[in-house]
Amino acid sequence: MTPVTGKIEAVPRVLSGMRPTGPLHLGHLVGALANWKALQGRYDCFFMVADYHALMSEYEHPERIREWSCDNVADWLAAGIDPSRSVLFRQSDVPEHLELFTILAITTPLGWVERVPTYKEQLREIEGRDLATYGFLGYPVLQAADILLYRAHAVPVGEDQLPHLELAREIVRRVQFLTKRELFPEPKALLTEAPKLLGTDGRKMSKSYGNTIALSASPEQIRSTAQKMFTDPLRIKMTDPGHPETCNVCNYWRIFNPAEADRLWEECRTSRRGCVQNKRELGEHLVRVTEPFRASRARAAKAGIERILQEGAERARAVARETLADVKRAFGLSPA
Repeated sequence: MTPVTGKIEAVPRVLSGMRPTGPLHLGHLVGALANWKALQGRYDCFFMVADYHALMSEYEHPERIREWSCDNVADWLAAGIDPSRSVLFRQSDVPEHLELFTILAITTPLGWVERVPTYKEQLREIEGRDLATYGFLGYPVLQAADILLYRAHAVPVGEDQLPHLELAREIVRRVQFLTKRELFPEPKALLTEAPKLLGTDGRKMSKSYGNTIALSASPEQIRSTAQKMFTDPLRIKMTDPGHPETCNVCNYWRIFNPAEADRLWEECRTSRRGCVQNKRELGEHLVRVTEPFRASRARAAKAGIERILQEGAERARAVARETLADVKRAFGLSPA
């Protein structure tokens, strides 16, 4: 089997991305962004604004995708994602994504895509939009193209995304079988351990549920949202002992102020702390946690964000062109 002709990096490469479908929230901070920051320096990191993926669910109302892209990157910068250490770019600025997607879509059996469990799950969960489209069915293949275009060795994912990554690995093996060439490494999962952060109503945190706290929210919005949070369902009066293990507000304390969590939980158990006080003080603490994001947004001119993304796209395209040239030669689409 002919080995890959592209340059093999000494430092393992990672690719990850976010769909710009709205403001980023606390769940993004404790999940992806904290992990991305930790990966810098250990990996050659490519972080992508996945605007084509956003378009797959927002195609009926795409007016704000561009705006959300810049807003999201402002939050990335505030979280410590450094464009001098990582490649930050917008998916649609690198046309090689769609070229590789087309080749992979041609070679991927339909049954492989139909069995990805998140397709039917999202059709059920996302209401009010027509997602029964060709593009939405095939978005795991576009995800595979995103990963393979940069010959990423690893992808930071949660367990719910493992089927998508396994599809990418199957596609790698199929391409090798068809071309008799090792064009891509098989990407491995970097399972991310993120704290379990529920939405403010106790359900899964989701922008579609309206139960998030945006990183860019004003102090007044944060305080108001915290006051409405779901608390201990078994505690009726302040004099009743609390059950912090099942209280969503107490779980937020454990995640966002672990140094004080044991004391606060004990005060809850012994009725020295009521739910109203708990929510009020949590709101003030979250205002302090999110201050860097408001400050970053105030400093970050839109032109500055666009410059970062354009410079990142140039760096990404240098890698993407090399990969695509190898793939097109392997499939007889350019001279050998």
